[in-house]
Amino acid sequence: MEYQPNKIEAKWQKKWEEWGLYKAEDSSKKPKKYILVEFPYPSGDGLHVGHCRSFTALDIVSRKMRMDGNNVLYPMGWDAFGLPTENYAIKTGKHPREVTKTNTDNFRRQMKSLGFSFDWSREINTTDSAYYKWTQWIFLQFYKKGLAYKERSFINWCPSCKIGLANEEVVDGKCERCGTEALRREMEQWMLKITAYADKLIEGLKDVDYPERVKDQQINWIGKSEGAEIDFCGTVMEKEYCISVFTTRIDTIYGVSALVLAPEHSLVSKLTIDENKKQVKNYLKKVSKKSELERKSENQEKTGVSLGSWALNPFTGEKVPIWIADYVLASYGTGAVMTVPAHDSRDFEFAKRHGLDIKEVVAPVELGKGTKTLAEAYTEDGVLINSKEFNGLTSSDARIKMVSFAESKKFGRRQTNYHLRDWIFSRQHYWGEPIPILYCEKCGTVPVLEKDLPIELPEVKKYEPTETGESPLANITSWVNTKCSKCGGKARRETDTMPNWAGSSWYYLRYIDPKNDKVFADKKLLKYWLPIDIYNGGMEHTTLHLLYSRFWHKFLYDEGFLPYGMQYGEPYGKRTSHGMVLGEGGIKMSKSRGNVINPDDVVKEYGADTLRLYEMFMGPYGEAIPWDTKGVVGVKRFLEKVWNLKDGAEDSDEKLLHKTIKGITEDINNFKFNTAISKMMIFVNKAGNLSKNSFEKFLKILSPFAPHIAEELWEKLGHEKSITLEKWPAYDKDLAKDEEIQLIIQVNGKVRDKILVSAGISEDEAKEYALSSENVKKYMEGKKIKKFIFTGKLVNIVI
Repeated sequence: MEYQPNKIEAKWQKKWEEWGLYKAEDSSKKPKKYILVEFPYPSGDGLHVGHCRSFTALDIVSRKMRMDGNNVLYPMGWDAFGLPTENYAIKTGKHPREVTKTNTDNFRRQMKSLGFSFDWSREINTTDSAYYKWTQWIFLQFYKKGLAYKERSFINWCPSCKIGLANEEVVDGKCERCGTEALRREMEQWMLKITAYADKLIEGLKDVDYPERVKDQQINWIGKSEGAEIDFCGTVMEKEYCISVFTTRIDTIYGVSALVLAPEHSLVSKLTIDENKKQVKNYLKKVSKKSELERKSENQEKTGVSLGSWALNPFTGEKVPIWIADYVLASYGTGAVMTVPAHDSRDFEFAKRHGLDIKEVVAPVELGKGTKTLAEAYTEDGVLINSKEFNGLTSSDARIKMVSFAESKKFGRRQTNYHLRDWIFSRQHYWGEPIPILYCEKCGTVPVLEKDLPIELPEVKKYEPTETGESPLANITSWVNTKCSKCGGKARRETDTMPNWAGSSWYYLRYIDPKNDKVFADKKLLKYWLPIDIYNGGMEHTTLHLLYSRFWHKFLYDEGFLPYGMQYGEPYGKRTSHGMVLGEGGIKMSKSRGNVINPDDVVKEYGADTLRLYEMFMGPYGEAIPWDTKGVVGVKRFLEKVWNLKDGAEDSDEKLLHKTIKGITEDINNFKFNTAISKMMIFVNKAGNLSKNSFEKFLKILSPFAPHIAEELWEKLGHEKSITLEKWPAYDKDLAKDEEIQLIIQVNGKVRDKILVSAGISEDEAKEYALSSENVKKYMEGKKIKKFIFTGKLVNIVI
């Protein structure tokens, strides 16, 4: 009988749904496992092969965990608020709600066609008012604690999308959504005080299993710096003033040749002398067109203008000229820096360009003295020179003594600063959660009462953002005008909406108790399911989404809304990330290139099991891998071989079977899906006909990867219950024992390591061993592999 994947896949998908096989139990004697994939933004393009890769991987893990006897929660939902849907609605004249329903229906259909074992009874949607009621409720808790506040500040503004952007939403100076150059604009914005959690967000990383590069990204984004704040004071037009400067290098303070303020600094207008006003005004206009990220760029020319005023260096008593420059940001530190050209590369460039003094005050320890002319800044710690009574001290000792001196003289203090800024939480568009705040003529800013939640989005005909920067909601007077929740008098609603990050900052909690209308989730259920055992997503979300959701989680924990105990202080126990699926030839998939692969087309031609297997077989899970149609065909042929396997043989190769079970068990646990499939292919090629017992065991290990064909063949062997309900097969350690060989690893022909490995390992496995060797890594840092040679017992990497 011919293998007809579409026919058997439709059959089993229907049966699985009828049987409710994948519903997680809220109380069970089985150990719990909460497996989570980032829920997708349901765009009009539908599911893409990148989604398929991560969903399939975690589906394999979830299916195996069920067979291991666990109570598995593997949920799915939709992150559906945001600009793409709103823009599509404007373009087509359809309501964003209608667009969202069409898109989510299509995504759900595609996911079910791939046999993913999601618990659909827990499906959530961030645009459902029953869901965003609790997003609004969480916002009110932030507000009550003073962690949600409104202030006038300079923000990134997209003139095309006509909304304010968080710093994170500006990439290379452009709006990440539409690519338009972002401008700087002063506006009133709601903010969330994520900076209050900076230390906790760093500390919490000690308790989680994240890749080191992910932890580093989080730590670097927070950017904690220990240093000192020093006051430089002066007089302008008989008025005294002081400029506070944050520095991590107080040991260089005798080398200060200028103070440089951010263009937005509050003292700029007061400190600009009349002769310099025109030049300063022109410069400020120029700077207003640059985004914050553009201004921070290392490659940017270090422009600036003098204000014409001076301040005194409190250590030397010397007059220091005051400038403004766009590379100094008002949002970091005090918005002012001391320029030390001899010991900071950026300051060195600025001083050379503008003719400022370059005074050397720190020298290499081994020299103990400076040089007559510096070719570049000396930025390392060293020994102090030209620094009066501090001469001869090392930088580290000098920092301690100089801060103490500044504190004793009352012109300085120890200070910790962060690059992390408070989170700009306002968006001036329609398709988002309304912020539950009122403005009363009598009472001022007033929170909506919790009993009045949700504040639903009104039905409107026009969603276009306005030129004024106000949300389109501002034009709906019948919705805007309301009664004060405090005094009952006239009040206006807040018309800004939340960013699409809001709904995704806590969605994993709602999966635990999605129908509850009394609380966002029952604490007993939270105690049972948290923390998430494995959370998978793209590398592009390992900084901001993780940071934001960890912040919300820690806040809810601190406020007593989550169970108490160290394990509940972080949402995700383990984080994994998948590599991108590229187009054929290694080029990024895009509509404009016409190389986008539609999963529907692959399923129709080859079947869902083939797509699932190919996505896992195409390369190491964490790496970007190009699509290859020939590879899809090869996987289909493998499944045809499986389909044609016969049972009933008297003997099977038990050693090979048990080695295969052992290898696949370990590979799934280590996310090495490609090598697991390789082992299955080797088994099928070598095994020939199987005994019924061996055939059944093989189908069990195949079932998480290709569940439809495994179910069909399982039924053909005479079983009435689903293979999903079977136990994962155990292996005999003695039979599974591999003969070992010593794999010699060379780099450019020189032996760099020797590793004991299983005899008969594949080239892919040998490559994985070689590239993960610490001895090999140090010889390859920053180098590209030209050729990889494998002879069975020897690897030679040519770089």
